[in-house]
Amino acid sequence: MGIVTSVGGLTPSPVKQTTAGTYLDLASTVGEGWAQQYVPELLEKEAEIFGNRSLSGFLEKVGAEEASASDQVVWSEQGRLHTSCSGNIVASTGIVTTAAPHGVRLNDTILINQPAKGSLNCLVTDVPSTTTFTVKPYTQAAVNTSGGTAITFVNGAVVGFVYGSEHAKGAGAKSEALEPSFNSLSNNMMILKDKYEVSGSDAAQIGWVEVSGEDGQSGYLWYLKGAGDTRTRFSDYCEMSLIESVKVDGGTGVTAYDSGVKGSEGLWSAIEGRGIVAETATDNTLDLNTDFDAILKEFDKQGAIEEYMMFLDRGTALAVDDMLAGMNNFGSAGSSYGVFDNDADMALNLGFSGFRRGSYDFYKTDWKYLNDATTRGQIVGDSTHDVKKGVFVPAGVSTVYDQGLGKNLKRPFLHVRYRAAGIEDRRFKTWTTGSVGAATSALDAMEMHFLSERCLVVQGANNFCTLVG
Repeated sequence: MGIVTSVGGLTPSPVKQTTAGTYLDLASTVGEGWAQQYVPELLEKEAEIFGNRSLSGFLEKVGAEEASASDQVVWSEQGRLHTSCSGNIVASTGIVTTAAPHGVRLNDTILINQPAKGSLNCLVTDVPSTTTFTVKPYTQAAVNTSGGTAITFVNGAVVGFVYGSEHAKGAGAKSEALEPSFNSLSNNMMILKDKYEVSGSDAAQIGWVEVSGEDGQSGYLWYLKGAGDTRTRFSDYCEMSLIESVKVDGGTGVTAYDSGVKGSEGLWSAIEGRGIVAETATDNTLDLNTDFDAILKEFDKQGAIEEYMMFLDRGTALAVDDMLAGMNNFGSAGSSYGVFDNDADMALNLGFSGFRRGSYDFYKTDWKYLNDATTRGQIVGDSTHDVKKGVFVPAGVSTVYDQGLGKNLKRPFLHVRYRAAGIEDRRFKTWTTGSVGAATSALDAMEMHFLSERCLVVQGANNFCTLVG
């Protein structure tokens, strides 16, 4: 009978020597592979060259999480207690016109200010409408004639605030009352999804590489690596979306009417719209007496929260260290040794994790999200386009009125709302389908599904500050 042999790769050697044909080549497409005469040392452990690759954790440090049963989260925030306004003045008549309702009343005493001109104490003598009122100065004939304080206003922009009122003897009651004001704010839930899939055959394949990952996966089954990495990546997406997302702007590319996508207000968007944005120098330098103190003055105008957490990129974090080191150079040779004992024999420590300036306490930490080469660490700015350098987050809690619960609640300034009601919890939902393991379908594969529905609530965004540069 005829025999057809199809086995190749094993060629008998007539002499006692090692040849490529004497061995099975298990990696013939990659160099010499197993065709070399000496067995290589195999390092089966996967090298973790990027350290912990997860970027999440920021919101866990500074906020909280609460369930919500609606598509939209609505809350209200206090308005200002005192009356202030801005507008334009006709200097010859003292008539002020504002763009928004001013809240100024007849016989109010008001201090008005004009850039490069000074401030003037005035009495409100007429309030013809909600956007106009007339003032007369106490110390001079008119706002456009200099008096004892040499102030001469001109037609143009002015700002002012009410500091009291004055009425003549026998005058009637105050003409009108002021009602408390509040801001009603809302944010939309976002639905995030991801998926991992592996065939039934690959799920049963043993590999020679030992894998590991941030999600705790380990072993010689490669699909564990893929499933764990997908879960970790999705967890990062859940946090990154709450930081970067914006609401749909009508008339632009994405519209809620066409795709059912509404967008959501993320951290950057909330601060840029309702908070403080401070621009740092392009060379990553900070001056304690100018740049930093300017931010403190803005905090004074807002809630004056005593404690702040600073999450910074590497350049800004080093700039803060240099700034503080420059203010603390009283040690040997202009350096400060140690941390507490000021001992020259201790290691020189030029890193600062916390400090106090004025009436504020600041705690500094690096934010990996701003440094990572695959996220904001790769963003480069120029003379007209800024990049995010850090954020100041107030510590503590704020009191707000929750319209869903119908009562006042104390919550962290920053917290996450996720969708949940009854047996359905969509905070971080996972489920598996397919024929691998406990079979749920005829699909010869395992599919792992990930889903979350959430949004970020930034309460008191006026107390937050974004650093750009």
